[in-house]
Amino acid sequence: MSRSAHPAGPRHADVLTEGHYTAPPADLNALDPKVWAHTVTRNEDGVVSVGGIDVATLAEEFGTPAYFMDEADFRSRARSWRTAFGHDADVFYAGKAFLSRAVVRWLHEEGLNLDVCSGGELTTALSAGMPADRIAFHGNNKSTEEITKAVESGVGRIVLDSFQEIVRVAHIAQSLGKRQRVQIRVTVGVEAHTHEFIATAHEDQKFGIALADGQAAEAVRRALALDGLEVVGIHSHIGSQIFDMAGFEVAARRVVALLASVRDEHGVELPEIDLGGGLGIAYTSEDDPREPHEIAKALNEIVTRECEAAKLRTPRISVEPGRAIVGPTAFTLYEVGTIKPLDGLRTYVSVDGGMSDNIRTALYDAEYSVALVSRASDAEPMLVRVVGKHCESGDIVVRDAFLPADLAPGDLIAVPATGAYCRSMASNYNHALRPPVVAVNDGEARVIVRRETEEDLLRLDIG
Repeated sequence: MSRSAHPAGPRHADVLTEGHYTAPPADLNALDPKVWAHTVTRNEDGVVSVGGIDVATLAEEFGTPAYFMDEADFRSRARSWRTAFGHDADVFYAGKAFLSRAVVRWLHEEGLNLDVCSGGELTTALSAGMPADRIAFHGNNKSTEEITKAVESGVGRIVLDSFQEIVRVAHIAQSLGKRQRVQIRVTVGVEAHTHEFIATAHEDQKFGIALADGQAAEAVRRALALDGLEVVGIHSHIGSQIFDMAGFEVAARRVVALLASVRDEHGVELPEIDLGGGLGIAYTSEDDPREPHEIAKALNEIVTRECEAAKLRTPRISVEPGRAIVGPTAFTLYEVGTIKPLDGLRTYVSVDGGMSDNIRTALYDAEYSVALVSRASDAEPMLVRVVGKHCESGDIVVRDAFLPADLAPGDLIAVPATGAYCRSMASNYNHALRPPVVAVNDGEARVIVRRETEEDLLRLDIG
């Protein structure tokens, strides 16, 4: 949902959203706990801290821009998902949201499994000690080298995404003298209420094998006939940043119907069903995400009800939260540079990062919050657009928000809920150096992904 400015001027301006005006927040110094990590607070001097360390200290030690991750919050959210689904289900963290060796170790220690979708993610997971049998390997075009590495490593499941891949994985597994556990990814024809580019269950897109016209049933038929494969279940993923459970209900009903048809044709009841991830988080105060225990209850009830109706044993459920775990745990810290008021419109606030560290606003029209974090302010609210330093008009970090009218160059501002996809999708556009990821916990901060240097850029440029 995009926002455009009400032409009343840059101060006290309202934001036009879906046909109505949203007033500035009553208190610009308040930090909405829905969008900030659990340990983020503002002290009596107005300086924000995370994990017991204030942002001025963090900026001095680690520089800006930088991603600061609340380790305690990450672990707490991981535990909440593990507890909500219990021991009769599997929680696979979606590594594409953000992956590092430190994160892999946290996941292992908190009892979660891991979903990877490239050879690089698999290498990272294995190098950090994640047991291979707790890894699922996704992807719509896995290379022969990636499949070979996955089978040799003993990954717990490979999610098959095409008819060609069924044959490819079976051949590689058989040549290695192994029988690979697999799931068939199906597209169930659900139009999820999300951005076009992150909806993944309608037929006209690149992922999975369509239920329509019996293609998914044929995929199961072929996979069951191959000695190199052990078909353990069906996989479905309907999209990302979803708040409405209705799409999951439709998906579960259609996947269970496929399980019933497999039973009727082959006399086999597949033991697993994976409903994917995609559950939304709060990027702004207007977002209202569900808690893990609510999601677990709803999904379990949906699958149980549909299986009872089809006279099937209830399969083991898997889910794949990524953003829902890591997204809220981090914020990006920037230093304010140029401030440019446009009379009657808004004020442009330029920061020392931009689309190279957060492409989501430009790519998905994503919405974010922002706050002045290096001090408190009693100044009146000013309608701003936070932009980056790159040579693109679309280099927008926060499209429309309110910051104090006394904002000045050198102030520190922070954008919360940037733990998911921001560092993962970061680039070197304009030869920008990708920021570090710093884990903060109980008064200590440590770099878990270091800041790039100009030497890193030149090392790849062989001249």
